[in-house]
Amino acid sequence: QVQLVESGGGLVQAGGSLRLSCAASGRTCSIDYMGWFRQAPGKEREFVAAIRWSGGATYIADSVKGRFTISRDDAKNTRYLQMNNLKPEETAVYYCEARTYGSGDVHYAKNYDSWGQGTQVTVSS
Repeated sequence: QVQLVESGGGLVQAGGSLRLSCAASGRTCSIDYMGWFRQAPGKEREFVAAIRWSGGATYIADSVKGRFTISRDDAKNTRYLQMNNLKPEETAVYYCEARTYGSGDVHYAKNYDSWGQGTQVTVSS
């Protein structure tokens, strides 16, 4: 099994930046992709970004392209989501999710099988 712990959320003004971290433990050797999703109250979970665990491929949602980047630190089994120029409408709980030996489009949360507790990001106007 894989355990995920997110951190780095908080309150920021519009235009500000935050860096979210997702630390993985357990059977990390079984992870092939890690994704970031967000969910605002009353809305469906939305894809933000994904990165191949071993590197080489990243996917960024069009709505955040140019402002968000995803990166990795293999020594720490941690993946990061750097978020710049945040907007109030991006207020949500952000989740990292891991896909293990899976298949299917990485843009859909249903194709992941482990997720963290989420971290709240609040962007004030």
